Amino acid sequence: MRVFVTGATGHIGSAVVLELLEAGHEVVGLARSDRSAAALTTAGAKVHRGALDDLDSLRSGAAAADGVVHLAFKHDFSDYAGAVAADLRAVEAIGAALEGSGKPFVNTSGTLMLAPVLGPGRLATEEDVIAPGSPPVPRIESENVAVALAGRGVRSSVVRLAPSVHSSADKHGFIPLLIGIARDKGLSAYVGDGATRWPAVHTLDAARLFRLALETAPAGSRLHGVADEGVPFRDIAEVIGRHLNVPAGAISREEADGQFGFLSALVSLDNPTSSRRTRELLGWRPQHPALIPDLEEGHYFR
Repeated sequence: MRVFVTGATGHIGSAVVLELLEAGHEVVGLARSDRSAAALTTAGAKVHRGALDDLDSLRSGAAAADGVVHLAFKHDFSDYAGAVAADLRAVEAIGAALEGSGKPFVNTSGTLMLAPVLGPGRLATEEDVIAPGSPPVPRIESENVAVALAGRGVRSSVVRLAPSVHSSADKHGFIPLLIGIARDKGLSAYVGDGATRWPAVHTLDAARLFRLALETAPAGSRLHGVADEGVPFRDIAEVIGRHLNVPAGAISREEADGQFGFLSALVSLDNPTSSRRTRELLGWRPQHPALIPDLEEGHYFR
């Protein structure tokens, strides 16, 4: 299969590209810079020059492919609304290029968006859908647009990733941000009793899931890239504190903004998430280290 991959040189995208190549697929990666193009060539993939805002490049890349994996996203928290809007435009452009083809299209979303809607203590499942008209949730429109493509002749699916996609390749995700904050503040903090839970998945297990979704996911599937259903935030903070040799301790919700900045709204979310249906549907079996053992290995702190 000739697969067009956006975000192909990012942390997760790089792993997806290698997973697809090892499975015998031909990969064409979107590249906006010479550096990205060189990385793709070195990996053994072909290069399609363009960018997330270049909708013509997305349409042409999708139209020439047998399937698409969309991982690109502008991780600009200073204009997150703009990043979400750009992602939606990209999904619509790719979907238009694939309409009526029966080709697979795997979009990317996140499990954290379910937490504000479901509320604390509720285990999120693949059957949970945030419909239009619900309280506004970032990226939900992109997810729903992708799923709706199943009614327009596209074998579309969405992988909701855990907030922690962890491995030695993770340099800019939530875990490195939390480590940087703890190092700067001299405190590895958690809010309240730290019982709120984050799901997690190893980068290589996530990459395998994207390949399986591309190859076999039924049209309209919502899938969960989750290995750990929910790691208590206090456990994460304590491991970080021990490796940095700084105290781990509780702070109040009122203190969270000063400690975590733009992450303060996220660290208090309780997001236990199941991937049972995903595993049953695709035969996906996470095999790599869970979050806490991966943190204990020490590579995040070297």
